[in-house]
Amino acid sequence: MTTLSSPQQCPFAGSDSTAAEIQSQVWGLVSSLHPHATGMERRRDQRYPFPYLIHLTPVGDDGITPEGEAIVVVGKHLSQRGLGVYHPTPLAHRRVIASLQVENGEWFAFLVDVSWCRFTKKGWYESGGRFLQAVASPMDSEE
Repeated sequence: MTTLSSPQQCPFAGSDSTAAEIQSQVWGLVSSLHPHATGMERRRDQRYPFPYLIHLTPVGDDGITPEGEAIVVVGKHLSQRGLGVYHPTPLAHRRVIASLQVENGEWFAFLVDVSWCRFTKKGWYESGGRFLQAVASPMDSEE
């Protein structure tokens, strides 16, 4: 991977000043998205970016049996204890099975207790929850 340490290395810029402006804007964007922590981190676990599609399947009254149609959400982050997701409408269920597919087509699934939800400035919702247990994915039966 090549890094741009000087504006002259930017192969798509028309001039040195254009390349410098592009580089300045990119670094400003990256800095705003990933600011350095100024206080103590309250989270117990390291979070990892997880920008992949996740299928959320509601569960029945017993709290574990898949019931109803899955919705597709966009992953935000993943940790050892839970996950965060983005979605365009509020989630209708507090307990869901989150099914995550890996490159070889295998599904990993977890029963999740969705414990928080907030509306974002861009018209989407952000929610998160903790893993309660590993379960069989309902997506396995749909293939």
